Amino acid sequence: MRAHKIAVLDWGTMAYNQSEVSAKRFASLAEHVDVFRATKPEETVRNIGDADVVICNKVLLTKEVLDACPQIRYIGILATGFNNVDLEAADARGIPVCNAGSYSTDAVTQLVFAYIFDHFQRVSLYNMDVRLGEWESAPAFSYFPYPTGELRGKTLGIIGYGNIGKNVAKIADAFGMSVIISTRTEPENCPYPVRSTEEVFAAADVLTLHCPLTEQTAGLVCKKTLALMKETAVLINTSRGGTVVEQDLADALNNDMLAAAYLDVLTKEPMSADTPLKNAKNCTITPHIGWTPLETRRRLLDITEDNLRGWLNGNPQHVVNHPAAAEAE
Repeated sequence: MRAHKIAVLDWGTMAYNQSEVSAKRFASLAEHVDVFRATKPEETVRNIGDADVVICNKVLLTKEVLDACPQIRYIGILATGFNNVDLEAADARGIPVCNAGSYSTDAVTQLVFAYIFDHFQRVSLYNMDVRLGEWESAPAFSYFPYPTGELRGKTLGIIGYGNIGKNVAKIADAFGMSVIISTRTEPENCPYPVRSTEEVFAAADVLTLHCPLTEQTAGLVCKKTLALMKETAVLINTSRGGTVVEQDLADALNNDMLAAAYLDVLTKEPMSADTPLKNAKNCTITPHIGWTPLETRRRLLDITEDNLRGWLNGNPQHVVNHPAAAEAE
């Protein structure tokens, strides 16, 4: 079975270089495919047109959009998160919403350790000094003004113990780090101590966030929790920008309340020019790249295609809502 029309609303989020991955893979699943590099809110209904299948990453699919496009029968999300879709409205219309599951576990874990290595090994700082000629004029064979450190024996605190949190813990364990966990539900057969959020903030030499953005986690990193951290601690956030109160973190960094922060996500994306973290001391920001390795994006597209194919064959996968009628007609 094929769809009538697929509307891909924000392909530009998937392919910065258009030769890397192609939306042509969806052509065999529909009579027609419309691909838009980006869709502004006022363009959403028009770009969807008469499509019965919508695929997007961050475009808002509100109740108003779904009301204006009653022919939609399936929504595929090019991401793990799906808070851009009004699930209640989709439920009422029997529209299954399918996400891409845990496609980015290895990629995000890799970025977390890139941050950790950068802080404890100071590779970027030393490379900069070498290029500036500092080693050439050094009085000895080894030039080491910036302190480095071993990971063994350091405490890694993990907030959130889903697939990424578990993967980060496993690799940290291999480096001899002492891992402690804070999670909203008690995990089964967890090999690491489970502590309260406050205990993890206080004990961690490195604190890394791997929790979803919920009412409970919004603003989790704030004056109160930052005050619990060691002055030598490092904060890492690759989860959601809204888990951090940015002014509070900037104040903590600028007042030497913690050693460094590494952030791949911010409250507003693209980054706002006036974010207080832009010029905060010892704050490294990357532009939401944790999920972007080419292999990762190909995996994401494979899952998205498989999800759609499964729905067309009457076997929907990775359905994140409770539609009244989730099967293709």
